[in-house]
Amino acid sequence: MSEITIEQFFEADLRTAKIIEAQRVEKSKKLIKLQIDIGTEQRQIVAGIAEAYTPEELVGKTIIVVVNLQPATLMGEVSNGMLLAASIDGVPVIATFEKEVPPGTRVK
Repeated sequence: MSEITIEQFFEADLRTAKIIEAQRVEKSKKLIKLQIDIGTEQRQIVAGIAEAYTPEELVGKTIIVVVNLQPATLMGEVSNGMLLAASIDGVPVIATFEKEVPPGTRVK
């Protein structure tokens, strides 16, 4: 594992986001398209979590998102950010909160 400086770590803008809509990406077993609220705006991200989560169970969850990534296109869908998740034996487990946190809160 390579180390980074604290300055490099702080280049990533981590924010809380509330999932307001979720749907599977057609022709993909792994991808779910999420509409999220990051406090100052709503945006779309695409995440490879469909084998572990249904769209219905994701709506309303507060997650952690890297909001300053360059957009990427996955299976024809634009993703404007990346959610944080652990991987246990290849199965994603999204990072969420125990208590209510407003969308857009900075994660340190």
